[in-house]
Amino acid sequence: MIAQGRVTLNDRLAVIGDQVETGDTVYVDSKPIKHQEAWVYIALNKPVGITSTTDLAIPGNIIEFMNYPERIFHIGRLDKDSEGLILMTNHGDIVNEILRAENAHEKEYIVTVDRVLSFDFASKMSKGVPILETVTKPCVVEVISPKTFKIILTEGLNRQIRRMCEYFGYRVLSLKRVRIMNITLDIPVGKHRHLTETELRELFQMLEKNKV
Repeated sequence: MIAQGRVTLNDRLAVIGDQVETGDTVYVDSKPIKHQEAWVYIALNKPVGITSTTDLAIPGNIIEFMNYPERIFHIGRLDKDSEGLILMTNHGDIVNEILRAENAHEKEYIVTVDRVLSFDFASKMSKGVPILETVTKPCVVEVISPKTFKIILTEGLNRQIRRMCEYFGYRVLSLKRVRIMNITLDIPVGKHRHLTETELRELFQMLEKNKV
């Protein structure tokens, strides 16, 4: 657009390489570009007991727990009785992009159940389980100790992992989400951090591929 002469900066034609500072006026096709707030992208290690909701009337809601100085909201949900990675942002468009890609992006969990897993548990679990009047999509399941397994999902049915385990007679004792797409959990419970430029770049590239 700059090369086509459609952009002006402070009442002159913009040139490639121009820097825009606070107080500058920018027009594209004679229409002003409004000031863009800084987008915030946060990874939170949500503790058990915190509810993924922006409803401040609900005790233990995620907004009051974080007490972040700007208005932010969660991307997707993580059960109150589960812990681990949840993404927070003030960028509504990226929320919609990620939620639209719900059936295309991976989410990884570490799950501990109440009794020793059977020798064929991973095989059966990974092939799909009948819950909620449907059958879950094939997924990756890996047993990592007698009562603990890793599972990678590409869908997000209500309390999906717990229901899948119940189908086979297991009760979930702990459930932790450790990865969403390319974002990996690497902070203590209850803490948060901003996503890095590399993480954001990879995330946006994955979302673009999902559009194709």
